[in-house]
Amino acid sequence: MVKTSDLKLKEVVNVVDGKRLGSITDIEIEVDTGKLTAIVVPGSGKFLGFFGRNDDMVIPWDKITKIGFDVILVEAPNFIVNKHAES
Repeated sequence: MVKTSDLKLKEVVNVVDGKRLGSITDIEIEVDTGKLTAIVVPGSGKFLGFFGRNDDMVIPWDKITKIGFDVILVEAPNFIVNKHAES
């Protein structure tokens, strides 16, 4: 079993291009079932992270390929969604 607090300590890496996406800042849970549906990773910084960020990336749970000791591998070719676009 994995705790959500443990998930936030792991780095998220895209297996498609090897890019480090960052650490989890939030999670999405289906209220009716209690299932975790997505992880949220912050968008990249615009200028060294000082002048704001791009919108957060929401990565669906089914795109997580492996949760390791210190890393979460995701398959992210085209599915990363702008969190604020859904609002």
